[in-house]
Amino acid sequence: MEIGIGLPGHVTGLEERTLVTWARRAEERGFASLIASDRLAWSTPEPLITLAAAAGATERIRLVTSVLLAPLHTNPALFAKAAATLDRIAGAGRLHLGLAPGAREDDYRASHLDFSTRGRALDTLVERVTAIWRGEEEVGPAPVTPGGPPLWFGGASQATLRRIASHGTGWIAGTGGDIDEFITFATRLHSRWKEAGRQGRPRTRATAMFALGGHAHRSLARAVNDYYAFAGPDYVRTVIDTAATTADMIHATVTAHEAAGLDELVFVGNDTDPKQIDLLADILGDKLTSPNSTTRAPDRSH
Repeated sequence: MEIGIGLPGHVTGLEERTLVTWARRAEERGFASLIASDRLAWSTPEPLITLAAAAGATERIRLVTSVLLAPLHTNPALFAKAAATLDRIAGAGRLHLGLAPGAREDDYRASHLDFSTRGRALDTLVERVTAIWRGEEEVGPAPVTPGGPPLWFGGASQATLRRIASHGTGWIAGTGGDIDEFITFATRLHSRWKEAGRQGRPRTRATAMFALGGHAHRSLARAVNDYYAFAGPDYVRTVIDTAATTADMIHATVTAHEAAGLDELVFVGNDTDPKQIDLLADILGDKLTSPNSTTRAPDRSH
């Protein structure tokens, strides 16, 4: 199982230049991926621009949106061009696009878009964008990654299964999810994948919140209470209770996800201090990839 790290873009008071420092240090310490989240009606930095900055500051680490609110991008041709440009800047195989409809209605109100049709909008965008990347329309530049950046989909619905089986490389599980629920959905995904005649197997990623050091609990509580207030106190408590704040909790989280068959676990920061990267890397030790290793191209056999 590989281990990535998520940028603390959701934390209020973030100084955006800090994210470039996070990107460089995450690569230096051997994390497999750097993850950028997305929201419109919040202070979260725009993920494609964030990853473009990270691409210029790094050479090997994967750059992942988890997850991009794709239906907010109402011009598929422009989105295809933007993603292909970032793919070329990053280099083949580095950019992975995690996409989802999103669950927060305020993001759609801010966009003057219909929240109820977001699933159909996502399907339309994916169909058009992948056609452009195949060269079926005169929109350039072409991605440097053959076929375009790998697509990952978030959610836990029948539509998510369909999207992954039709267009995806894999599934990104949500934060704070139960391991048994992860295994159940992953089992359904493997069945749907085979039914669709896909070769190989779908890949899986999951995210887990973390904060370390003397202010860990305070940083975590502030970040999670602010960001997930829309979901209600029960969900906020679940996210806080499942977050890792000690070395033992980090190891336990890794062990549980390894046993579940996860391909990559991403620890999402809740404290903007780049020292969080070193604290986490020191705990993980040889579970991280070598800083001198190169990014592998996406597996297109499936």
